[in-house]
Amino acid sequence: MGLPDVSTVLWRERELLELLLFKLEEEQLVLTSGRSRWLSHATREVEMVIGQIREAELARAVLVDALADELGLPPSSSLNALADAAPSPWDDLLRAHRAAFLTLTEEIAALSASNRELLTSAQRASREVLVGLDVSATQTYSPRGTHAEPARARVVDRAL
Repeated sequence: MGLPDVSTVLWRERELLELLLFKLEEEQLVLTSGRSRWLSHATREVEMVIGQIREAELARAVLVDALADELGLPPSSSLNALADAAPSPWDDLLRAHRAAFLTLTEEIAALSASNRELLTSAQRASREVLVGLDVSATQTYSPRGTHAEPARARVVDRAL
């Protein structure tokens, strides 16, 4: 275990973050196109990439702790701390990884927030359409398919 192993897992994590960004953009394209048929697929793909990122983060944590021990640092040291303790050219590479992670994280956060807003407005629009329909929400059907009035809620006030 050492700097090459940590760098390899960091590259893998960066690739996964870029893939997540791509999948979020796909999800946004589905949302803005109004083709909600594919939304569940897009969302599932986002969730799959998030699962892969979690696995990569776990691998990184194990390797970073081992590297921190080699460099005389405490466990769970930051990339900055590792870069400060690492010899050249590894110090520059670790700083570059950190900068890329910060940029990707900001882009992912912004796109996720935008997608949430799109989902919220789509949900609101759907609700408004349903409210505008001339269908009584109080009508229900019995198990035999006949019209049945729903049970009414009752307030029971007991005197103690």
